[in-house]
Amino acid sequence: MGRVFLKLRVMPTDLDVDLEAIKDKIAKLDFKDVEIRDVAVKPIAFGLKALLVLAVMPDTEGVSDRFVEEIGKIEGVESVDIEDMELL
Repeated sequence: MGRVFLKLRVMPTDLDVDLEAIKDKIAKLDFKDVEIRDVAVKPIAFGLKALLVLAVMPDTEGVSDRFVEEIGKIEGVESVDIEDMELL
């Protein structure tokens, strides 16, 4: 089994959503063998910002899907999109 590098774009529900609070909640997610390498704020357009989440996890079925699903459940998160996925 290999490991996968995953780059996610997390979009907030509104311009006024506290991205720092969402960052903290993402960092506190308890996933076995998932290492969150970085969470950064990225300007999109017209004042809208998104979070870019970089994580490394095992290349096993369903791990990345469950991780994306849990981030999507956080209050203030509109959507979670996988921007890039690479086998390490």
